Order: sequence, then structure tokens, then C-alpha cells
Amino acid sequence: MTGDLPEGWTTVSLGDLLERIEAGKNFRCEERPPNEGEVGIVKISAVTWGNFKDDESKTIGNPEQVSPALRIETGDLLMSRANTIELVGAAVIVGSLTRNLQLSDKVLRLRLAVPIQNWVNRYLNSRSGRDQIESFATGAQMSMRNISQKNIARIELPLPPLREQQQIVEKVEMLFARLDKGEEAVREVQKLLKRYRQSILKSAVTGELTADWRAEREGELESGTDLLARILKTREENWQGRGKYKTPVEPDTTDLPDLPEGWVWASLSQLNVIKGGVTVDKKREPKDPVTLPYLRVANVQNGFLDLGEIKEITVDREKAEQCLLDDGDILLNEGGDLDKLGRGWVWRSEIDRCIHQNHVFRARPVLKELSSEFISLYANGFGQGFFMDKGKQSVNLASISLTAISGLPIPLPSTEEQAELARLLDDEITNLKKLEQLCEAELKRSAALRQSILKDAFSGHLVPQDPDDEPASALLERIQQSKKKRK
Repeated sequence: MTGDLPEGWTTVSLGDLLERIEAGKNFRCEERPPNEGEVGIVKISAVTWGNFKDDESKTIGNPEQVSPALRIETGDLLMSRANTIELVGAAVIVGSLTRNLQLSDKVLRLRLAVPIQNWVNRYLNSRSGRDQIESFATGAQMSMRNISQKNIARIELPLPPLREQQQIVEKVEMLFARLDKGEEAVREVQKLLKRYRQSILKSAVTGELTADWRAEREGELESGTDLLARILKTREENWQGRGKYKTPVEPDTTDLPDLPEGWVWASLSQLNVIKGGVTVDKKREPKDPVTLPYLRVANVQNGFLDLGEIKEITVDREKAEQCLLDDGDILLNEGGDLDKLGRGWVWRSEIDRCIHQNHVFRARPVLKELSSEFISLYANGFGQGFFMDKGKQSVNLASISLTAISGLPIPLPSTEEQAELARLLDDEITNLKKLEQLCEAELKRSAALRQSILKDAFSGHLVPQDPDDEPASALLERIQQSKKKRK
């Protein structure tokens, strides 16, 4: 640590304050939370920079290995020794417990020689503490990171006189409680906005949003059935010269809701020609190479494209030409977390001559007059259950096949009504995004304010000093003497 400390403070290592670090076991567990009377294993997802989440636990499958010494108690200071780069070394104090939980092999309990858990916990949550944790963590930047018990003991922190320390912690808790209330209110607003978004999408895809618009044009609009027939005819005509025609799969309408008069259910493959993208293969040398920008899963988000980082890939020219994106192409993710399958948005020629990776499907509307935005909004808003049901989960990745995604049911109104729905939804969602961005900005401001409070706390600027307080060096000496006696 660097910087001047107030009079009476000292710098210590966490090892100076530790009585011991306790590690748990690698229990076999069942993929469900423990019921009443059962013992659970705490998961690393329970130990984050915030509140302890005892509902993030699984039932122990080998209860004969349960040990009273490993039982988690209220007031314990826990730290995750392995996690992602953002959460490795996350520390938290256990609040009220509703379950009987045991330490896992990835969660450590820090036993301090003096009861100053709140001070240590708050420091480990500060920017300075987190920077040290990250510097001591090992492992690949983009995967699981680890921090050893030896390195945990090396973390340095400021130690004020005990009475001043207690006053600082009390002030921090009071200020954080105020921020908690503000953040809770913001998160409630976020929940309301999410529910409103779903309500608007539902009213759109059920025809409720355009009911009056449709009534005013009764008898003037092409029916969904006629439109689908025209699409299928065009689809087959466009196929000529490409071998035997592949009839697109029809949607399974079992348990699907009734549609307004003039609408019809169609499958994603009936409305679009779906294609996978290029494979990233560094071992294979292309015969006729061309280097182009390409879209990855990270670029294709729910309702927007994140084009902040676009990578390039060198592939065979023929393959690249087949995978070039056209204006209006619908992009849907093939791989990732199970709940992210099928998410996507519409390509609007943002980048010249851009292709897509094999983990991103391209759905190209058979007719240009079809609304790509309407189809994509439906897939994002109501396709998740279909994608999760049809997707396959491996150890680290979920995926869905082109055949499976082809059957996604899509409600089909006339092209005029699709355009009207897309316009109305665009207005509503644009306004919603502005409100959602305001909420995110407020939460970021609150997080920055927390770090500012902690910075003042650990530099001695949060409460006044009392020159009559016993210096921290005397407290440290007593801790050292106590450790020697126990040895």
C-alpha cells in the first residue's frame, strides 16, 4: 500500500490479522437447493461483492462427509478463492441463514484473531482491496481465476485505532444503507420496465396493439394465409437450379394461442432462408483467401448489435461470398448460455462486406417486404422457451441446430400490419431504452459513490480522529502476542 496514513494508523497484512483460513470440501451435490432438514453446499455464486445468498446452494449428495467444523454460521467472513476475473476473491459477511450449509472447496472462511470482520470485509470490497486481489490471482484472464491462501495473507490493508475503526464502519454502514434504498427503488423500476416491455411485445404479437388500425382497413389487407402462400411459392421459385427443393418445416401450433382473424402461424424457415456462417479454423489454409470483418456471438445481442469490437477472419473467397450479410438479414445466436440461444437482431448494412461466424445463424426473408424487425422482436420476446426446449446443453456451452431453429413458430399478419407493428414497437422500445439507460446510469453512479465512501473510509477522511485513542500498533502487538501464546 502507498500513501500517508493518519496519526495512530498502521499498515498490516491480512496474515497479521488472521488466526487461520478454513477451506471446505469438494462435496458431490445434487442439482437442487436443500429441503428442510437437508444439508447444502454453498456455491461460489453465493459469495459476491454484496449480500450473502444462501439460496445459491445445492443439496449435498454424500451427507456422510458433512462436518460440524465446516458449518457456515451467521457473521462468518467468507471469500471465494476461485471465480471469474470480476468475482475471484469476492468477500462477504454471512447474514441471516435459512439453510444448514457447509463450506465448499472453492469458498474459504477467514478466522480473524480479533472481531473486526466488518472492517476487513469493507476493505476487501474497496477498489484498493480488489486491485490487490486481482494482482494476486492466477489463471487465464478470460476463464476461471484463483487466489491461494498464501496470497490472501499477503493482502495489505490500513488499520486504524480500534475505536475509530468501529466509528468508520458504523458511518459506512449508515451511508451504504441509504444507497441500498436508492438502488432498491431503481431495481424496482427496472422490473416494471421489463414487465412493460413484455406487455407491449405481447400486445403486438397478439394483434391487440393494432386492433383499431386493422379494423379501419377491414377487407383491404392481404390475409396471412394468402401472404404465406405467396412466400412459399416465391421460395420454391427461387430454389430452381439448386437441386431438389427442400420443403420448409411447418410450425407445431400445439398449445399456441389463437391469432386475430387474418393472421396465421408460420415457421421461421417458411419465411426465411436460414444459413450458418464461417468456421474459425486456424489450422486450415484457404486456397483462395480473403480477409473480411465477421460477426461473433458477442456482437449479436437481444434487440441490438454490439459493433464496438469487430474482428476479421481469413476464409476461402467462395465461402465468404456465401456468408455475406444483406440489409434486412435476421441474426440469431446458435451457441452460448442456454438462456441466450436465439437472441439477435437485424442487420442494416452497418459494415461493408461483413460475414458471420458459424455460431450465428442468418435468416434472410424470402420477400423483402417482410418486416425483419417484427420477426426478430417476436423471437427475442417469445422464442426463449422454444430455444431452451430445442437447445442442447453441454458442460460449458449450449447450442441449437439449424434444423431445430427452423421450426420456431412466428405469427404472420399482412406486410402492412407488420410494418405498422414494427413502427409502433420501435417508438415504445426506444422510449423504454432511454429509461433503462437512466436506471443503469443511476446504479453506476451509486456504485461509484460507494467506492468514494470506501476511499474516504480507508484514508481516514470519513470520521474525525481522536488523539487519545490507543494507536493501532498497540492492537497489532496484542494480536501478535495472542498468536504466540496459542502456538
